[in-house]
Amino acid sequence: MPLPITTAPCTVRRLGLVPYDEALAEQRRLVEACRRDGHARLLLLEHPPTYTLGVRARQEHLLLDAERLAALGASVHRTDRGGDITFHGPGQLVGYPILDLRRWQQGPRWYVRSLEAALIETLAAFGIDSHRVDGRPGVWAGDAKIAAIGVRISRGVTSHGFALNVDPDLRYFSHIVPCGLPDVTVTSMAEVLSRVPSMNTVMDETIAAFARVFHLKMAEEPAAALAAV
Repeated sequence: MPLPITTAPCTVRRLGLVPYDEALAEQRRLVEACRRDGHARLLLLEHPPTYTLGVRARQEHLLLDAERLAALGASVHRTDRGGDITFHGPGQLVGYPILDLRRWQQGPRWYVRSLEAALIETLAAFGIDSHRVDGRPGVWAGDAKIAAIGVRISRGVTSHGFALNVDPDLRYFSHIVPCGLPDVTVTSMAEVLSRVPSMNTVMDETIAAFARVFHLKMAEEPAAALAAV
C-alpha cells in the first residue's frame, strides 16, 4: 500500500551550477536510493551551456556542428529522457524530481500534468499568466514556450524533469529546433516581466508549488556535496 501522500517527505537541494554529466550520475544514484527507501528528492540547479537530445531526438534538429558549438562553449549530450532536443544554461532553473509514482498510484500522464501545474503556479506567483498546449508538454506564456519538460520513468521511479527559463541567453535556442517543433518561440521570465527575478526567489516559489501539487513536506538540505542523499 502507498504511504499517505499528505505525509510524504521530500528532500530538496539547491546545487548551483553543475555539469550535465555530474547531475545525470547523481540522478541515477538517487533513483536507486529511492527504490530502496521510497523517499522523494528534488534537485534544483543550473547547467553550463548544454544541448540534450532525448530518446526521440533527431540529429538534424541540432543546427550547428560540433566545432561551432564548441566555439560557443556548449556541450552536447544524448540522454535517456523522453522528448526531443532542448537547451540548458545559466539563468535557467532545472529541476530533477526523483519520485516513486507508486506512492501516488499514478502514471506518466498524471506526472507530466502535475509538473506543468507546479510550474504554472510558480509563474503565477510572479504575475505571469501561463498555460498548457495540448499535445506539447511544457508550459507556455502567450505563444512562446517558457518551460520544457522531459522525463524518464523506470519501474515507477522518475528522473530528469523540467527546465524553467528565468533569464538564460535565449540566443542559444536559435541553434536548435526546440523540442523538435519548428514553429516554437522560446521566452523567459525576464523577457515577460522586463526585469530579472531572483533565482533563489524562483526556487522558493517552485519548492512551494511542488509541495502543494504533489502533497509533499519539503525539507531543504545543504548542497555541499553531490553525493549526499
